[in-house]
Amino acid sequence: MVLTFSSNLDLGLFVFIIIGAAAVFCSLMVVHAKNIVHSAVYLAGLMITLAAMFITLNAEFVASIQVLVYVGAVVTLILFAIMLTRREEVP
Repeated sequence: MVLTFSSNLDLGLFVFIIIGAAAVFCSLMVVHAKNIVHSAVYLAGLMITLAAMFITLNAEFVASIQVLVYVGAVVTLILFAIMLTRREEVP
């Protein structure tokens, strides 16, 4: 079996690569963000890009569950926990 690489990329693969690059960027920013709220927002962006990757793979149900459970519930819970447990800085 000989594997060949086609020199022309179709639109689906190009979109998948762009979404993958956005997912890598968001995941790196989750780790490197100085503010924890910004980190949670980047985490939500990461989960949305993963849902977009599922859509490009024709798994729409998994993408909708990804958005509902992870973005809708987990990230919202993290943001509420951060905002309710924030301490006031003492000068």
